[in-house]
Amino acid sequence: MNAVASAVERDVGNVVHDRIREVFERQQATALRLRASTAEERIAKLRKLKQAVLDYTPQWYEAGAADYRKPQAEMDLAEILPVIAEANDAIRHLKKWMRPHRVRPTLPMLGTQAWVQLQPRGRCLIISPWNYPVNLTFGPLISAIAAGNTAILKPSEMTPHLSAVMARLVAEVFREDEVALFEGNVDVSTALLELPFDHIFFTGAPAIGKVVMAAAAKHLTSVTLELGGRSPTIIEPDAKLHEAARNLMWSKFTNCGQTCIAPDHIYVHESVKDAFVNECRAALEHGYGADAAKLEDNPDYGRIVNSRHTGRVKALLDDARAHGAQAVVGGTVDEANSYIAPTLLENVPADAKILKTEIFGPLLPIIPYGNLDEVIQRINADPKPLALYVWGNTQANIDKVLARTSSGGACVNHSVVQFLHGNLPFGGVNNSGIGHGHGHYGFAAFSHERAVVRNRWSLTALFAPPYTSRLRKLVHWLMKIV
Repeated sequence: MNAVASAVERDVGNVVHDRIREVFERQQATALRLRASTAEERIAKLRKLKQAVLDYTPQWYEAGAADYRKPQAEMDLAEILPVIAEANDAIRHLKKWMRPHRVRPTLPMLGTQAWVQLQPRGRCLIISPWNYPVNLTFGPLISAIAAGNTAILKPSEMTPHLSAVMARLVAEVFREDEVALFEGNVDVSTALLELPFDHIFFTGAPAIGKVVMAAAAKHLTSVTLELGGRSPTIIEPDAKLHEAARNLMWSKFTNCGQTCIAPDHIYVHESVKDAFVNECRAALEHGYGADAAKLEDNPDYGRIVNSRHTGRVKALLDDARAHGAQAVVGGTVDEANSYIAPTLLENVPADAKILKTEIFGPLLPIIPYGNLDEVIQRINADPKPLALYVWGNTQANIDKVLARTSSGGACVNHSVVQFLHGNLPFGGVNNSGIGHGHGHYGFAAFSHERAVVRNRWSLTALFAPPYTSRLRKLVHWLMKIV
């Protein structure tokens, strides 16, 4: 029986792999045609996609609730709204983005004209994660379409209901030779990564990002990697604690802490640590209610995506407690229902696992500090994070943190909103990512910057052989003035 099941599974896998290759090959002719596509043609596709995303709102609500009890407000704010904003930004600015950019000639290039022509990269692969599947699938797709590419989408298998809705939407809006979506597990991702795409846009964990980059290297495929990391937060003694707590409790526990740019741990100055924790407790009670026993039934608080990740986060909590940490807020776990309460941890020792790995869940270590330089040293000892947040009102200290640390993005007296700012590049650095997305930066990520030079009366003919003494004198003179 097992042999029969394995054979059937193999046959099904072969059929899917054949379909993937067929669609990939069909997209080649479309990609070549799209090199000459106009802004109007691309904008028409963007408008159609945007309207479909809005029309599917009831289906998004239903699927998000089925996958991990995602509140409708979070579907609106964190999934649908960013996609609509991204589409509108591209629609408004695409004609300007597509224009060739003229550049001035350098001295040796006198007599020439030059410009940068933005060309579509071609066939693109977009692999998206489970934490914000609609946002992180259709956001990059908008950039790919705006830049004139075809695309194959591979959403996460961990949110099957949302993936199924996305598949229906894509099939309704696009022909397969333009945009196609393949559902499935890691075997589907592996089959896609074997193909010679012109660009891969991946959002996910750094460990998987390394796999994607290694696969891309076999074909010298360019990549954009939006990864993660342990995003630190610093609370200075002169920070507005009430505002900081309200903001950070929102940004940390939205989507049950499953956000790549959520605050991962908080360094708070020892002189205001107790007051800050009290403000955090009050902010959580304001947002989710004062009765901890009823929090599990609160419709505004979601769930961990599945039992495996629930077990992973619970293991971090158990290890921290075993090392002496205390849950001063929360700490309740219901593994059967993938529920972990918003939890604030104090007295977390440096050797606890929770301070060595990205949490990606509703646990928040609070770490007191006395010297800002020590905090900066600890941040720099870790891989570069995707985000860094600093709260305070002493400009010299804010400048010190920004100058002496490195992160994909940063906020001063705010958090996570750098993702929503359409005029900023979004991305990481080293371990937290390569390249950028959003707005013009996303358009550029899916475009090739082609350098074009047109000759009028170039002086370069003067430098052809024979290399006479006069010519060499001319070259030496140029060396002094260029």
